[in-house]
Amino acid sequence: MTLDNLLGIPPTYLPAEDDVLEAIANGTPVAEIARAHPASSLAWARLAEDAHARGETLPAYAYARVAYHRGLDSLRRAGWKGQGPIPWSHEPNRGVLRALYALRRSAAEIGEEPEITRLTEFLNGADPDVIAHLDRGE
Repeated sequence: MTLDNLLGIPPTYLPAEDDVLEAIANGTPVAEIARAHPASSLAWARLAEDAHARGETLPAYAYARVAYHRGLDSLRRAGWKGQGPIPWSHEPNRGVLRALYALRRSAAEIGEEPEITRLTEFLNGADPDVIAHLDRGE
């Protein structure tokens, strides 16, 4: 997939979270993964998704908010300057993108309209196809 990057800003590619992915693959409870890897936006995003699936709106929002901040930290460590592509096609970026999506969904559930708009713009700026991927449950 080619992103239309009219600003000439290079894409951000996060490093893989091999320990987190291995723990997920081994069926380790997500809360244990987040406890062992508190900087992982993927672990926190998974907690948000699980809480959402159980209908726990406020815990889902809280987990998604942590995932979002952990994701921003990861992006900044990777050289991201607040804008530019964060391609879905690069698997390690998906934790951050899932975190943004989870927060957007939770914000919608509590009626936080400005946050929904901001996160939609953020996701579309990161990768114009990411919302469609996540809407399909990828």
